[in-house]
Amino acid sequence: MGILDQFNLTGQCAIITGAGTGLGREMALSLADSGCDIVGVGRRSGPIEEVGEIIKAKGRRYLGVTGCDVTVSANVNDMVAQAAAKMGRITVLINNAGLGGSGRGKTLPELTDEDWLSGIDSNLNAAFYCTRAIVPHMLEQGGGRIISVTSGWGFRAGRNNWMYPVAKGGVIQLTKAIAMTYARDNIRASCIAPGLFPKTEDAAVLTEMGPKQVAGRIGFPREMGPLAVFLASPASDYLSGATVLMDGGAIAAGLLPAGVVPHAEG
Repeated sequence: MGILDQFNLTGQCAIITGAGTGLGREMALSLADSGCDIVGVGRRSGPIEEVGEIIKAKGRRYLGVTGCDVTVSANVNDMVAQAAAKMGRITVLINNAGLGGSGRGKTLPELTDEDWLSGIDSNLNAAFYCTRAIVPHMLEQGGGRIISVTSGWGFRAGRNNWMYPVAKGGVIQLTKAIAMTYARDNIRASCIAPGLFPKTEDAAVLTEMGPKQVAGRIGFPREMGPLAVFLASPASDYLSGATVLMDGGAIAAGLLPAGVVPHAEG
């Protein structure tokens, strides 16, 4: 077997949440380029259908699941059951969907229960629900890969930034628990912690953001796809429980966000 053969995903099938836009879209397209069939999950039908047409044009099987709120466990259970019934063996799950949540910038006493739950549900509980739903299938099928998207915020705190760092830190710990528990069942779990991959296409904003980053530039969404392929492929068979920092060295440079200069108050 040649080295590139280890990145071949022919015969595999991946569920990717938030597959219609941003990093989820790039990961879906890259896995499809490597031979993987795709189940694209998202709330809005337009982006999910659009990425599906591109994937099918590559000769891959595709199932689009829209209107699926992954913060509701019953919806997730139905989605996984539908994917398994229509696509057969599911070998990869990518927990990509997530939101900043409400309440950012509020002090702790100002946070409502709704603020807290909006951030925890969308960034941690959704990953848990999807993982819980797919593990029995993977055990029955002889293994699989669970890849979750966390954040540099999972490693550091933020001033009046509560739910997002807590949830993303929880995703890292969830990944470790999966890896340890199912190590002998051929289920591998890993995290990707992206740095700054802006959703905006405003050239002026992007130009301003770049110099503040440790690498001197922002991340490009296309750079996420090859990493997802590696983590989904036989090339990473002995990698489990790890979080891969895709941040241009930002965390290595310190736990404060890029562009922030620490100072003493008072």
